[in-house]
Amino acid sequence: MINQIKEELAQTNTTLVAVSKTKPAARIQEMYDQGQRIFGENKVQECIEKYEILPKDIDWHLIGHLQSNKVKYIAPFVSLIHSVESEKLLKEINKQAKRQDRVISCLLQFKIAREATKFGFTQEDAIHLLKSEAFKNMENIRIVGVMGMASFTHNKVQVRQEFQRLKEIFDFLKNHHFADRSEFKEISMGMSGDYQLAIEEGSTMVRIGSLLFGSR
Repeated sequence: MINQIKEELAQTNTTLVAVSKTKPAARIQEMYDQGQRIFGENKVQECIEKYEILPKDIDWHLIGHLQSNKVKYIAPFVSLIHSVESEKLLKEINKQAKRQDRVISCLLQFKIAREATKFGFTQEDAIHLLKSEAFKNMENIRIVGVMGMASFTHNKVQVRQEFQRLKEIFDFLKNHHFADRSEFKEISMGMSGDYQLAIEEGSTMVRIGSLLFGSR
């Protein structure tokens, strides 16, 4: 299945994040042996445990809700944090990255779904952050794009509209805040059930778990 999905994504230049949460290290190793290098974890502790025993050239992405007090544990090795949804969290990532003498890549997470359980910035909050002196002084983080999660619904029209909204936010931020920053290029949206819709609406990075590993 992974080769089929990678072949499909290669035609659209979309990056595959294999969502390995709750899956044992042996299953990740199998996928690694098939050439996959980017894996996404939801929980810090699980991510650390897998990092310690699996090959060190894996790019670990933290894709779940991240508490500020857990950042220090992944700061030494995480490649990309998808779920930055507050100024407080971004400040902590910057602080811990500085301690590790690293620059950590981050995505700003936006709330595009209608569900109350989803986290994320509003566009207005993000603009306020990006204009702030505090943000300008964060030298150990690199904002490389945006992330969003669509509503858990079978209504494809609604899901498409939510993906379109994230693309609009990305375009606005690119034009007004990151026009001269080539690294600001990622739109992380789309999962096993809706990744094809997401790609149609401009996703550059899809987070696929159950299609690859089977249902949890």
